[in-house]
Amino acid sequence: MRGSFPADPGFTLLELLVAMIVAGVLLALGLPRFGAARDARSVRGAMDVLTAGFSLARETALARRTPVAVVFDTAGGVVRIRSAGSPIRRSDLFDSFGVTLAANRDSAVYDPRGLGYGLSNLTVVVRRGNFIDTLTVSRLGRVRW
Repeated sequence: MRGSFPADPGFTLLELLVAMIVAGVLLALGLPRFGAARDARSVRGAMDVLTAGFSLARETALARRTPVAVVFDTAGGVVRIRSAGSPIRRSDLFDSFGVTLAANRDSAVYDPRGLGYGLSNLTVVVRRGNFIDTLTVSRLGRVRW
């Protein structure tokens, strides 16, 4: 009865090679989608931090009854919130999320009533890879994105 069983139930080299090629093709097709999803999550996270920073600046201006500035360092990807020269918060968006910033002005200032100074809207563009999102702050200090 020894001869009735198959000799060695294994895979041939050709079967393993075909399986590896199929897995490689599927991975090559799916990899760009994972990169795009990572970029989207990073930009959304940076937008959340940026929006929270503007809210903090406005609430601090109202609470302290003093002007509060949100200052952008677009080259370094850093956003600083200051009141009367003293720092309140520093958010390094480039190091945290790997995003780049672009803004049409270098800062936004909330007055003691929580209204924004300036004559035009502030626009901040956050980008990573092919994913871009824009945050707009109105003259009244309202944030939209």
